[in-house]
Amino acid sequence: MKPKMTAAVLASIALGALAMIVSGIATALAQDTVRVRGTIERVDGSVYAIKARDGAELKVSLADNPQIAGVAKASLSDIKQGSFVGVTAMPQADGSQSALEVHIFPEAMRGTGEGHYPWDLRPQSTMTNANVEQVVTAVDGQTLALKYKDGEKKIFVPASTPIVVYVPGDKSDLKPGAKVFIVAVKQPDGALQGRAWRVGREGVTPPM
Repeated sequence: MKPKMTAAVLASIALGALAMIVSGIATALAQDTVRVRGTIERVDGSVYAIKARDGAELKVSLADNPQIAGVAKASLSDIKQGSFVGVTAMPQADGSQSALEVHIFPEAMRGTGEGHYPWDLRPQSTMTNANVEQVVTAVDGQTLALKYKDGEKKIFVPASTPIVVYVPGDKSDLKPGAKVFIVAVKQPDGALQGRAWRVGREGVTPPM
């Protein structure tokens, strides 16, 4: 008889599977990638009607093996030395970086998308996925010293910055009213196929 897996083991397996999100994103980036940010309005089989943040309606089909993660609310106090985080930031006039959002990866997803590269949340915004080497707390926020395989960055995180953490997710999360961030690939016929889905939990809007 096979031993039963504990809830902790099952959660670890689920979070490990979430690390595949980056593989999906990397593959998508090599093709014609579309990042979709919005709300699921309705579902027709494997096709999801998404009301984008700009008001447009987009239809996104579910890939055969989608990577789905929940996005839950967290706080500045959840960011510790040794945490692996992703920070979307804007360059400042003095050469520093100021965070627009921070997402905290569970240990099973450490190394996800590691590096510093352009992002499309705003013009000139960047994404830095890295290990937190040091946290310096001030009255108005925190400064994170981040280190990744090819370099390091110091990014100021204002106290008002949205902070989220990834949790296991599945297809049951993809329902009308859910706030989503989707990495989709445009197919030859122009249709969008969603490879990586991040779904807000308990009213959270994925800030990516």
